[in-house]
Amino acid sequence: MSASRATSIRPLVVSTDDGLVDDLLRLLAAAGAEAELATGGPALRRGHRDAPLVLVGADALGSGGLRSLPRRPGLVVVATGELPAAEWARAVELGAERVAVLPADESWLLARVATAVRSPVERGWLVAVGGCCGGAGASTVATAVALAAAPDVLLVDGDPWGGGLDLVLGAERADGLRWPDLAGLRGRVSGDALLAALPEIGGVHVLAHSRDDPGPAPDDAVLAVTEAARSAGCPVVVDLSRGAPGGASTVLGEADLAVLVVPGRLRAATAARLLVEAPGSLWSAAHVVVGRVPGGLSRADVTDLVGRPVVAELAHDRSAAPRGERGQPPEVGVRSPLGGVARRILTVVRSVAAGRAGTGVR
Repeated sequence: MSASRATSIRPLVVSTDDGLVDDLLRLLAAAGAEAELATGGPALRRGHRDAPLVLVGADALGSGGLRSLPRRPGLVVVATGELPAAEWARAVELGAERVAVLPADESWLLARVATAVRSPVERGWLVAVGGCCGGAGASTVATAVALAAAPDVLLVDGDPWGGGLDLVLGAERADGLRWPDLAGLRGRVSGDALLAALPEIGGVHVLAHSRDDPGPAPDDAVLAVTEAARSAGCPVVVDLSRGAPGGASTVLGEADLAVLVVPGRLRAATAARLLVEAPGSLWSAAHVVVGRVPGGLSRADVTDLVGRPVVAELAHDRSAAPRGERGQPPEVGVRSPLGGVARRILTVVRSVAAGRAGTGVR
């Protein structure tokens, strides 16, 4: 994992109840954290000031040393039974955000600890790539962007009828989960666990559709997957080619950058304009990659016709088709046409994502 990923820090446990301390140490271990134990003196003052989370046992609510300290966020009182009114009042005096009663609140407390012991990470950006028509090359462009952004990037297959994006990456024989295995995902998912379960080639984790069981992935599953990776600091590239069925609204609504691949032909550019100008179109803010065609439209012609900025122009790459037929991923080296396009897209999306982070927009 990249250096920006989460690192563990030590919550403070304040209790002399051996049974409760054992329970809390077990919970902390499950969240990947170690505890700092203190009941008074300098260790209590230091931990109360610096710890990301303070877990106060109900037995310690009457502690004079604890009650003398200033209020702070991230203080939770933990009990093994319902608190009497007097102890509730003491918890309120301490400024407790919640009284967690074990074992009923164990799941909540585990999630709270896991959140507290993770250092802030830079949220991963999201690029959605689509084609204005069949054969535009969106899957190849999406794969090239992922390869250029590697290591530690997620490539998501949004085209259930495309034969499997793992073929483009050359990962069809790699072990790992495909969409049918994850179609039931909902809500919050561990990004690190997700990435570890997927096929990985050249630093790119790929979630592909299955050739044995094709079908659109549910919107909730698409959102869960992309959000899990981004929350863990992992950039995400989604291929939404061939009309973007299944999850298109979810991905395009969340994307930092939408890229529409348009071959330099009159019919393709006209189709792109219709797609961009359709009422309520999710592609209305897309940037365009123009696929250069001998004798076809120029970059300026496509810009005028589609009405959207051109982020890059893709020259014909004679190696692309042979590499694909041999099961080799696209070439994204310095002199590669696809590599140049991918790096231009990365420059734009990183700039957009940085601007949103600076203004607090997500």
